[in-house]
Amino acid sequence: MSWVEQIESWDQQLFLLLNGQHNAFFDVVMYWVTNKYVWIPFYLLLLFLLQRKYGWKALLFALPAIALLITMTDQTTNLLKHGVGRYRPCHNLDIQSMVHLVVDSCRGKYTFVSGHSSNSFAIATFMGMLFRHSNKKWLWGLWLWAALVAYSRIYVGVHYPIDIACGALLGIAYGLLIYKGYTYLLKRQNLYPV
Repeated sequence: MSWVEQIESWDQQLFLLLNGQHNAFFDVVMYWVTNKYVWIPFYLLLLFLLQRKYGWKALLFALPAIALLITMTDQTTNLLKHGVGRYRPCHNLDIQSMVHLVVDSCRGKYTFVSGHSSNSFAIATFMGMLFRHSNKKWLWGLWLWAALVAYSRIYVGVHYPIDIACGALLGIAYGLLIYKGYTYLLKRQNLYPV
């Protein structure tokens, strides 16, 4: 067995362990946690807080920055999924019968990397970095939220732990990149503290 096959085997075993820890209550909770539309009020709250902290101009700069951030993470995860071609747990014939699937269906064939994980960590990093001047706990709190969303993808049966971890790293990298560009623009407009 090659080292790649060994890592994939460990990843499947960890997935089955985590996905196997389920009950009726958390099936409902994680069904909603994994639904991206449920988080729209949370995103609006973050934008409201951004406007309160830095003003309308900062918010107007933030909207295209966030759109670019989501586009970059979505496009990269789609390229990786089709480039790597690793089947989702719910499509993997070796373990398919052992997967506890919570979502309505197993959409999409491929799994690496998780779009939910990369998007959540990108938003958490970008917004957390913006708010860290008032309280460093913002970044950790938002990363905790992103971790919950990412974990929900394992729980509902559609991603392996490595998909989640690599998606998180991708999201953090893009979040930091867009944060740097955004703050550069705000500093040029004297809208952001150094």
